[in-house]
Amino acid sequence: MQDFEIYGRIDRPRRLPDEVAVALTKAIEGGQLQPGDRLPTEAVLSKKFGVARTVIREAISLLKYDGVVDSRRGVGTFITETTNRSAFRISPGCFEKRKQIIKLLQLRAEVQAGASALAAGTRTAEQMQALEELFAEIERLDALGPDGALEQRVDTELEFYRRITEASDNEYYVEVIGMIEGNIQSNLRSAFLKNAAASEFGPSILDEHRAVRDALAIQDASLARSATRLRFERAAERLAAREDFL
Repeated sequence: MQDFEIYGRIDRPRRLPDEVAVALTKAIEGGQLQPGDRLPTEAVLSKKFGVARTVIREAISLLKYDGVVDSRRGVGTFITETTNRSAFRISPGCFEKRKQIIKLLQLRAEVQAGASALAAGTRTAEQMQALEELFAEIERLDALGPDGALEQRVDTELEFYRRITEASDNEYYVEVIGMIEGNIQSNLRSAFLKNAAASEFGPSILDEHRAVRDALAIQDASLARSATRLRFERAAERLAAREDFL
């Protein structure tokens, strides 16, 4: 593939995967990249854009989820036909979904924190073992990255906090958390997954979940409350900072 002048160093400190994805999308829309063309390797794109390879990997995951590119194992990543993709663009509907998810995360920060505090005192050894196993699975899937295990990683995390809520032994917490999850699964799943691909993978995110698990393991209600609240508040803040969401 020819080396078109579509690349430029990106110096802004936030939302780098989105910036790269938008730049590549503009190149596709402008005809500089054609259906069937193979994208340069992560190493080449990383050098041309002046960003880390992890940024390139996340950007390609966003494009892949939208059907803009398709990865073929052992061959490379290719531009798809126009009929197979959804447009990667900012629209009022996109921002509305972002606002809805932020509000749900803010609500969950408070509700889940209360459930975690109760669960720290009421969880059984069997329930704690199940949480340990779920956290280990989160770690395993996180290592595969959003391109390899996005839905499984997100669903396992949801189950992790669902089990914590159930361990609170309070059916009203279970009901409210179920309402929040149901809203996401029914109306916002696509947007929720795209945000997870862009900003909910990596060591710092795992540390947030680990803090919750550790607090439950030592049955410290206060610590469980604060760690859980921090986890969901930070998730909401990361999403609010992503102006180029979706």
